[in-house]
Amino acid sequence: MKSEVLAVRPSGNLAPDAFQAFFDALDEPAAVCDVSLRIAAVNPALRRFCAMHEISVDVVAEVLASAVAPEDGQSHEFDLVLQSGTSLVLTLSRRADTVAVRVRVDTEIISGRLVVAERALLEQARTEGVLLDLGRSVAEAGGEEELVAAVARGVKELFPGRAFCIRIVDARTGGLTSLYAEGRLKEGAHEPLVLFQRSVEKTNLTQTALPQGRVTISEEVPLLFHGSTRAVSAPLVASGQLFGAINMEYPEGLDADPAHDERVLLQLASQVAVAVKNAKLIDELTFVRKYLEELLEKANALILVVNRDKQVVVFNQALSALTGLTKEQVLGRDLSSLVADSEQLRLAPVLAAAMRGESVNNLETRLLTRDGGEVRVSFATSSMQTQPGEVEGVIAIGQDVTVVKELEKRIIHAEKLASIGQLAASVVHEINNPMTAVATYADALLQRSRMTPGANPADQEKLKKILESSHRILRFTRDLVSYARPAQDRPERVSLNAVVDMAVGFCEHVVSQARVSVQREYASDVPPLAAVRANLVQVFVNLITNACHAMQPGGGVYLSTLQEGPEAVVRVRDTGTGIEQRNLSRIFEPFFTTKPEGRGTGLGLSICQGIVENHGGRLTVESTLGQGTTFTVRLPLAAD
Repeated sequence: MKSEVLAVRPSGNLAPDAFQAFFDALDEPAAVCDVSLRIAAVNPALRRFCAMHEISVDVVAEVLASAVAPEDGQSHEFDLVLQSGTSLVLTLSRRADTVAVRVRVDTEIISGRLVVAERALLEQARTEGVLLDLGRSVAEAGGEEELVAAVARGVKELFPGRAFCIRIVDARTGGLTSLYAEGRLKEGAHEPLVLFQRSVEKTNLTQTALPQGRVTISEEVPLLFHGSTRAVSAPLVASGQLFGAINMEYPEGLDADPAHDERVLLQLASQVAVAVKNAKLIDELTFVRKYLEELLEKANALILVVNRDKQVVVFNQALSALTGLTKEQVLGRDLSSLVADSEQLRLAPVLAAAMRGESVNNLETRLLTRDGGEVRVSFATSSMQTQPGEVEGVIAIGQDVTVVKELEKRIIHAEKLASIGQLAASVVHEINNPMTAVATYADALLQRSRMTPGANPADQEKLKKILESSHRILRFTRDLVSYARPAQDRPERVSLNAVVDMAVGFCEHVVSQARVSVQREYASDVPPLAAVRANLVQVFVNLITNACHAMQPGGGVYLSTLQEGPEAVVRVRDTGTGIEQRNLSRIFEPFFTTKPEGRGTGLGLSICQGIVENHGGRLTVESTLGQGTTFTVRLPLAAD
């Protein structure tokens, strides 16, 4: 309804203009009505009040038209609630036929709302503070377990009195990797993962991003805990991938606002999901790094890495085992300190080329060992480059070629021996012919001297010595040719005592040169063996020779044979210097020798052990430093 504003007409001696000026000057919003509560006049304060609250004077007039005027001399109030939610109080006072109307805002309601708003702001500040602390905690977490513990502390602080469950899953498979629950979980409630449809839509998680069979979406949040009445949940989603969910439930009687809790929980879940994703990425990178480190460390190859300053940064177990140097002794050292002095000039240009990004294959060099020796290795190098293409370092992968080089020397030496063997066979043939003649003529002369009366006995003795020496030379040349001839793999029945005697015969020169004695103690009842004669002779030649080399003049070699059960046993004992305890476990290794440089290759005992084992036997050693060494050969007896 449209109101008509009338002028105020006071009675008495007060002039109307003065009363109108007073009415207009009032700061309090006011109006004058007749007894029917029709507005006769409004002051400017009321117009400003209505404009401030976005209402018109007509709205006030409509409210007054529906009200009842108070009795004369009385007053009363009633409320007017605006669409904005603001509550107004209208006070009506009657004098005769005039009703004065005053309008004010309900300050109690405003105060209540201010209190509510203040509480909301404090709660919001508390929530933001907890979320900020939680962000720091999850950022500092060292792994998934620490991260889940930090999130649990944050949830308990944000939502006291609620039961909750934090589940972390693998983004690819959906498999559960971590679980934390505050409350009594129902049996089997932790799997499968059920997501709330509304929460999924808010996080923009697509159905195709979910692992099949491990995650489902429901219109209702399932209750996971005993004694709960309501529940809210939030999925942990980052970069379109699901990393888990947080479920929160309310016990009966708890006064809470689930809608508000859900908003805060979604905010928390968004922050946690990013942290979980980063933690899993860090775990994956850590795993890959450790895997690669283990791969380099345990690789069955020599792996060496140097940085651009030529300092060693990787020195794997194979290199440590080869050189005897530990990683702690090598890492950080300059590469040149690990290489033999004679290799420095040759290695420098190769390393410089590798630092320029050039690859090098079959680089042979000599590395120093802990005991001051050298090992020969062959490397292939490759440069490690940064993203801009700068060389960060060089990786060298190689193998130990010491054995190969020694074998090459051994083969060359064997070829020389083969040539000498062929020459020796020719020489033996040339010796046999005249020696046969010498033996024949000496025997004829001896027989004639014996049949001649009055022959000089001294001449007969001389002829006997000539004949014995001739036969000895013939026997030696015959055995030498037999020994030099390649051994047949087919075994034969041999006499162990005869084999040892043959070996002693071959070593007579070594024995005499060493000025030692040979003592024999053979058992006469040792049955024959099934063996390759020449190979067994080689074993005992080597053992007797080693014994002679280990003694000073005047020492003794003691040879004994006997039968122990189903085995024939030969012991070769010397009275030499003995072998140090630390070397006993290595003397059968190829190329390991305790002899001075040029006196041995370190292959003899290794070959002997192989021959004995091929015969089904065992070769063992016992030694006491300063007292001597005993080698024991055990061979199975031939079956009857």
